[in-house]
Amino acid sequence: MAATVLGSGLAGIDATVVSVALPSIGRSFDASFAELQWVVTAYVLTLAAFILVGGALGDRFGRRRVFVGGVVWFAVASLLCALAPTPGLLVAGRALQGVGAALFVPGSLAIIQSSVTPADRARAVGAWSGLGGVASAAGPFVGGWLVNEFAWNWIFLVNVPLTGVVVWATLHHVPETCDASAPRSLDWAGGVLGAAALAGLSYALIAAGASGSAGYATGAAALGVVAAVAFVVVERRSSHPMLPFRLFSSPQFTATNIVTFIIYGAFGVVFLLVVVELQVVSGYGPVAAGASLLPVTGLMLLLSPQSGKVSARIGPRLQMSVGPLVCAVGLLLMLRIGVDAPFVTVVLPGILVFGLGLSVLVAPLTSSALDSVPADHAGLASGVNNAVARTGGLVAVAAIPALVGLTGRVYESPVAFDAGFDKALWTCVVLLTIGGVVAAVTIDNPVRTSATQPRRVHLRHCTIAAPPPVVQTGPTRRSGT
Repeated sequence: MAATVLGSGLAGIDATVVSVALPSIGRSFDASFAELQWVVTAYVLTLAAFILVGGALGDRFGRRRVFVGGVVWFAVASLLCALAPTPGLLVAGRALQGVGAALFVPGSLAIIQSSVTPADRARAVGAWSGLGGVASAAGPFVGGWLVNEFAWNWIFLVNVPLTGVVVWATLHHVPETCDASAPRSLDWAGGVLGAAALAGLSYALIAAGASGSAGYATGAAALGVVAAVAFVVVERRSSHPMLPFRLFSSPQFTATNIVTFIIYGAFGVVFLLVVVELQVVSGYGPVAAGASLLPVTGLMLLLSPQSGKVSARIGPRLQMSVGPLVCAVGLLLMLRIGVDAPFVTVVLPGILVFGLGLSVLVAPLTSSALDSVPADHAGLASGVNNAVARTGGLVAVAAIPALVGLTGRVYESPVAFDAGFDKALWTCVVLLTIGGVVAAVTIDNPVRTSATQPRRVHLRHCTIAAPPPVVQTGPTRRSGT
């Protein structure tokens, strides 16, 4: 658990830690807000594009092996980011970071799913979700302290020793598992086309807000659409697709991923803009801005495991419906943030309510995605759900700032940034409300009978490249080796 949580936490931290450093990076490179968007977007883009490849590689060649390889790749890319002398090279390093994260993020959850008995799985996923969410929420605070005490480069340098701990713990304490039935060939064409589609559409959305970039935006959008169509065609014809559309034959899996796309789009924008708003408009320093999100960390640490237990008992629908609405209320409270906003009376209430909504939502959503497919496809299901989450954040982060006027060097104008921030929050409120309604209408609770109630079973299995024993309740019971 420690190895998988810290590993996935590294990816979560790097998805949020950069936001608090954006003003410092912008001043260091004299960069526009569009260039700063790419520092965030490049990482999410490659993570979303290749996370399915990472899940498939783990299922085929060993989840522990691919997990360790991705962590090492991530460490090297982090070092390149820290040493980048130009915005372009920093963006390139961030893209490489995303590739490394794509290799180990799906493996972290698949290792738990394939190594923990069904009776304990919901609690394990709840702990993984909660602690992983803690890492993501703690990212801005850690980043703010590093930027304030040292320089923005240190938000990447700190990854190197942490990845060493993850590699050591994984090699010494994590069993190797894989899907013995998975084909040995990989769908590289699907991976490349998926990346091209996301890159084209992301560039078009970001460039649309910049003056004089209409032609580039149109061309990129056309390239993205063509690549997306080609991706669907290739995946439908491939004998070993990166994204098997048969997974979406499960209505529960499809519905969960629709909700994921909507709400994680809103989350991506919130975590990008809140800490920048506090620095640019409210006058907070990097440490204070980052520390403002620590209540989210505390709430998720305390409540997410309990939320996983409740979901295992009553089903995910109620929490997946109410959680986004609670988050939306938190954003409405955050609309009060402005010039010289005091933390306790203005910032904290919105942060607390938003963190409560996250704590209610994250564990049931993750469990719903994994429980709706067979256990031997855990890596693939985790990859798909993560890809959908990252893609939702990618699209929203690329589109919403430009739509609300956050372009050029807007971070140098508190009045202009505050106006754009308010519009962005209202947009996210609408997205979260839609996500909650969609969950209420489409998510089903599993029907539990005496034959399907999980029973606590103690199992042992060899540390070999095969799935651990699987015990099923009901009329049939099977055991893998």
